[in-house]
Amino acid sequence: MTTMTANERAAAQAYLRLLESTQAVLTDPQLAPYAGMMLTHPMAEADEALRAAGLSGNEDRLLRLVSSLRASPANAWGRTG
Repeated sequence: MTTMTANERAAAQAYLRLLESTQAVLTDPQLAPYAGMMLTHPMAEADEALRAAGLSGNEDRLLRLVSSLRASPANAWGRTG
């Protein structure tokens, strides 16, 4: 399991929210035309979280953190305790 800082955890969680939002929007034919507008906030949130964690341009580290977060049942999707 990968040890992560609070900023890294926030970045991984923001990435997962963006991923889920993108999937939800693009799989709904009625929402797909509005994808750009609907994904603006999740993209901005993920970008800011990546910058704060020092992960901009470090996709390898980000994906390891995301993988670790998803593999941890106690912390799935950012829920603790």
